[in-house]
Amino acid sequence: MALLAEYRCKATPARRVVEVYDADAYLSDDDAMAAARTQVVAGNSYHLYLLSLQPDIDVEVAIRVWDIAPDPPAEVEGHVPISIESETGVLVVNQLEYGPAGEMPLPRPGVYEGHAWWENRQATADYYATTLDHPTDDTFEDHLTQAWNNPPVTERYVLDLAYIREPEPVDDEDL
Repeated sequence: MALLAEYRCKATPARRVVEVYDADAYLSDDDAMAAARTQVVAGNSYHLYLLSLQPDIDVEVAIRVWDIAPDPPAEVEGHVPISIESETGVLVVNQLEYGPAGEMPLPRPGVYEGHAWWENRQATADYYATTLDHPTDDTFEDHLTQAWNNPPVTERYVLDLAYIREPEPVDDEDL
């Protein structure tokens, strides 16, 4: 297995969600969002939703393209199989409340399959809950800002993908 491309960025999971989608597939999908509530990562071919357990501490999103997608590491907190189609060859990492956190040019447009896996999701949620236990006084906001900017662990989502085939042709009648 050879790593062909890699991209990493930090994103704030506003409303507990970070999205990854093809640059032209910016419309949301309620069914895929609902599936993410039980699967942690779910999508609809053009869109993936990554569901955090907290809304304020930045998470790391890594997108890695391989010649053959590897299996998720054994020690991860969870994983699911994924597929995403990119007609443009560009994937966007989006924060619901704040807009794009970054974008990754893929080696070529097409359908990519592999696994999404995550780590430190529960540990970050537990840390988040303890930061809210601070007494509400004049220093409360400063305390939260400091705590959320310096968590003891990094919640991380990794998309390990491999190119499978060309994208589906766009039917002009659908436009």
